[in-house]
Amino acid sequence: MVIDCHVHLMCRPGETQTEAVARTLRCMDRLGIHQACICLGDCLVVQPDADELRRQNEWAASTVALAPDRFIGFVYASPNYPDLSLELIREYRERGFRGIKLWVCQLCDHAGNDPICELAAELGLPVLQHTWFKATGNMPTESEPRHLLALARRHPRVNFIMAHAGGDWERGLRLVQGQPNIIPDTCGNDPEAGFTELAVRLLGAERLVFGSDATGRSFASQLGKVVGADIPEADKRLILGGNLLGLMPS
Repeated sequence: MVIDCHVHLMCRPGETQTEAVARTLRCMDRLGIHQACICLGDCLVVQPDADELRRQNEWAASTVALAPDRFIGFVYASPNYPDLSLELIREYRERGFRGIKLWVCQLCDHAGNDPICELAAELGLPVLQHTWFKATGNMPTESEPRHLLALARRHPRVNFIMAHAGGDWERGLRLVQGQPNIIPDTCGNDPEAGFTELAVRLLGAERLVFGSDATGRSFASQLGKVVGADIPEADKRLILGGNLLGLMPS
């Protein structure tokens, strides 16, 4: 089974949510992707207020409701609103969501993420955290892998999915190599040769999960990093879905 850990459903101009879901499912079917984890809303808001957090989570929930056998919800939480985030995590977990998404509203080692991670540990939910090294400089509140490393050391019972492997993936992978509760995903950068092979060599196939960052990136270009990698077929099966199934509660 192939499961994409990292998808944002956004509509094209003039497209309805139902049409966007149908288009996304057609792409997934063409490439043999069985399920996708959905997080954030229909647009990217760097500093969501409380109302926007609620609205974006409802967008994800309504997306999942259109294809509940194909989509898995991740709750969008914010260290700027820890009490609200705890409320949302509990509410959406009861509605079937199976993970937590943190993005760029604060560096992820911010103290506001501690109660969110404590609840993640209690509920057994993985935390998907954006990370990037930008050559032009990150936004002031945009995390690099070193910020996630600090958070993961404070919360060893939580499994953190390191989105984009830091962008500069060789640097990112080497930085988190020794932290076993950080699991990089494969998404968001160009499909360069060698990424998956290096991740397996440094971390092991059990510490890598497939993600695409669709619909901002194509499923095909990101899937190709794994299916085209020079690694054993058994390792590919772990990366493409086996590992993620082990990270999420049912």
